[in-house]
Amino acid sequence: MIAFAASASGSAARHRPTSAQADAAVDAIERLGLRIAYTKDEEIYGQEETVDRVYRVASGAVRTTRLLSDGRRQIGEFYFPGDIFGLEPGPDHRFSAEALCDSEIVMVKRTALRGEREAAADLERMIWIATLRELERAQEHVLLLGRKTACERVASFLLDIVGRTGGRGDLPMGRQDMADYLGLTIETVSRMLTQLQSNSVVEFDALRRFKISNPQAIARLAA
Repeated sequence: MIAFAASASGSAARHRPTSAQADAAVDAIERLGLRIAYTKDEEIYGQEETVDRVYRVASGAVRTTRLLSDGRRQIGEFYFPGDIFGLEPGPDHRFSAEALCDSEIVMVKRTALRGEREAAADLERMIWIATLRELERAQEHVLLLGRKTACERVASFLLDIVGRTGGRGDLPMGRQDMADYLGLTIETVSRMLTQLQSNSVVEFDALRRFKISNPQAIARLAA
């Protein structure tokens, strides 16, 4: 699995769209897609619905969730502006998607691009890269859930948020969302956040806004 991830990452780098191709793909989504506003917690698509669209976060944030038969919830991933989501290996969505906060989502049917070969090719490259990123993140998530301590999980999560949001320490998700993503209880997440702050690793200046005070320490915890 690790070897495949390295191979996939190298392949992604070799075939990564140029800036012009990426801009053309985004332009195709914007031009042919539909921009829809969603309010906090509103469903974008449901679990087991047919996969026929590609989604891109224009603003806000999105979570994907799966309900187990006993009512427990697992969060699959979080998505931020610029991210493509809704990619599935099968014909149906295994996870549902919901807006974490007031968000704007652009959605486009893949069939809408059939008449525009160049745009379709650019978009398919972008989707392929996004699919490889999904695989890499899924493998990291498995490692996080299976081998890391509670403190390491929370530290890894915070570091990942900073990296994916351009250096900002904004948390659009609540503590329960974090707990369901990290496989912890909400009490444990709160305790670990307090511990990281007490140890001057991170500093919260609001309930959902933080900054990293000790980059070396959080990097060691997340490694």
